[in-house]
Amino acid sequence: MSIIKQLLKDNVIKNKKAHFEVSGLVRSFEGNIIETDPFPATVGSICDIEIPNIQSISAEIIGFRNNKNLIAMHQLDSNVKIGSKVRLISDGINLSVGDELLGRVLDGMGNPLDNKKEVITNETWPLYGKIINPLQRNKVDKPFDVGVRSINALMTIGMGQRIGIIAGSGVGKSILLQMMSKYAEADVVVVGLIGERAREVKTMVETLKKYDEQNKIIIIAVPADRSPLLRMKGANRCTAIAEYFRSKGKNVLLIMDSLTRVAHAKREIGLALGEQPTSKGYPPSVISMIPSLIERTGNGVENEGSITAFYTVLADADDHNDPVVDSARAILDGHIILSREQSQLGIYPAIDIKNSISRIMDDIVNDEQIKLAKHFKKLVSIYQESRDLVLMGGYTKGQDNSIDEAHEMWPKIVDFIKQDQNIKSTFDDSITELKALINIKE
Repeated sequence: MSIIKQLLKDNVIKNKKAHFEVSGLVRSFEGNIIETDPFPATVGSICDIEIPNIQSISAEIIGFRNNKNLIAMHQLDSNVKIGSKVRLISDGINLSVGDELLGRVLDGMGNPLDNKKEVITNETWPLYGKIINPLQRNKVDKPFDVGVRSINALMTIGMGQRIGIIAGSGVGKSILLQMMSKYAEADVVVVGLIGERAREVKTMVETLKKYDEQNKIIIIAVPADRSPLLRMKGANRCTAIAEYFRSKGKNVLLIMDSLTRVAHAKREIGLALGEQPTSKGYPPSVISMIPSLIERTGNGVENEGSITAFYTVLADADDHNDPVVDSARAILDGHIILSREQSQLGIYPAIDIKNSISRIMDDIVNDEQIKLAKHFKKLVSIYQESRDLVLMGGYTKGQDNSIDEAHEMWPKIVDFIKQDQNIKSTFDDSITELKALINIKE
């Protein structure tokens, strides 16, 4: 019943006070889709379905077909029967927001998962955001300190930038996200754990809460065993919360883990509605969903704050040409690739320096840092390309100064990339260490 209470609290239609009830009856149930009598409601409207011995369960309108409403349940294991009453309770447009969310752990519907009291706020925000004129957005012109040395120095992130973290499984993605959540210089941190394993969700929440002394972290957790509707709603909820705090002038860090799981949820919904699958089974609605979600972040207008967003993108079997990877990489302002080879060598965070890029870096840092970062990347590239040749004895020292420098510097380069997860490296410290390293040979 907590879900129903939350929906009634967020409710805009408030038809519970009206003299009539908008409702219908269940006529068929196939797969995860319920067909009901037609009643006036929009896509996204929230309903409750009366179930014997359960009182009611929440569901959502996802489409219309043959003069019937198509509804999907938020709980997948509910016993729906023909003739069950379906009642409209909310249009699902707005959600409750406010400072009361700070330091809390919530599910996709806004219900508490941290055994604390229900969140009661006085403000609302559209679940799907407010459109901002792109010409009125503030320019990305300031560095954003993420607390990770290699990112700060070599691929500087701008305040309001959107970055993808592209990685396969087991290469240290979660540790990197924890480091940024703990150490980033942000007023508010919103973490969306969407479609991840329950064990990982528990570990991440416990780790972040241990370091959240200022109560600035908000976590929205929707594990993999929840319905695709709740996973989609969780992604939109954490984005809407970030938008709200941006409108209040706050600099927000939004971390969504993972964008791929959100795409999988949208794929389940699209296929259930009869959309035709295209590349790797993704219907067109998935590819259109990705930019609409990402474009809600970034800088606000005058007197507003910013949303610096990191989206993890899973590269199945380390395939970086997956449709979700391609679509995200095209719309994001840069990407950080995590290397399985480096993780196997014990280099953490396992950032692939050569293939990672921040498209905005050149606009927000000075020429000296750009020169140092390019030289660092050049040394990494030369070492990786010549390593096998040197190991096979096909190269004699002194034949190429660049190869000699790269191999001599490699241990120091590795030490620079490595960073203990319990140690923060500020932006200024990162630049100072980069200067000290490169100046050895310059």
